[in-house]
Amino acid sequence: KLRLNDASFTFEPETSEALGFGFRCGYLGLLHMEIIQERLEREFEVSLVTTSPNVRYKLLLKSGENIEVDTPANMPPQGKIDVIYEPFVAAEIITPKDYIGGIMSLCQKKRGVYKTTHYLSSGKAQLFYELPLGEIIFDFYDKLKTISRGYASFDYKPLEFRAGSLKKLEILLHGEPVDALSNICHGDDAYHRGVALCSKLKELIPRQLFEIAIQASLGNKIIARATVKAIKKNVTAKCYGGDITR
Repeated sequence: KLRLNDASFTFEPETSEALGFGFRCGYLGLLHMEIIQERLEREFEVSLVTTSPNVRYKLLLKSGENIEVDTPANMPPQGKIDVIYEPFVAAEIITPKDYIGGIMSLCQKKRGVYKTTHYLSSGKAQLFYELPLGEIIFDFYDKLKTISRGYASFDYKPLEFRAGSLKKLEILLHGEPVDALSNICHGDDAYHRGVALCSKLKELIPRQLFEIAIQASLGNKIIARATVKAIKKNVTAKCYGGDITR
């Protein structure tokens, strides 16, 4: 019913070992996603669990086979992969010249390839970059608006797939991988992202009567770990037998 009202909203069935049955949805951006989510909750009274966005990757296996992967859970073991290709986009950013330095630093952190700069006027510039699509779908636009104080505009169009040094980062709870928390990231960013995820999960997971081990794994190597401490049992609570009025 929602799809009939909004032609730009797309979805397909998806199954997750951790979350069960659900849908993989496509949006025009983060704002569009928030609008769809709010409509589903308010108009259809549906309680939603949203996961981090992913893009489609092309893999060349060592056996010579070419496959496409759109979720980390469907990614084969690292030892069977020869090359991973990721989608790139041609980005155009129009900004006041006072914010050029901060925006160029942001694009560099997102593994952007600088192309050229055109000055539209004495106070406004047009930057051209080639960026990995996986780096801009999550928080790039929000950070761009923060750096430019809302004055910068951003537009992009798809380019070809390019080979990249990408790895599958898995999150393990008690040694068991959780596919809903796994993601595909660049090898240079894997450690920092793993530490951030472990720290965040440590804050969110409630304490139990036993320790909960949270690990970030890259291949067969553990690169980050956090532990949710167990609740201490008060062994003296039942030893008091006196009058409660004392």
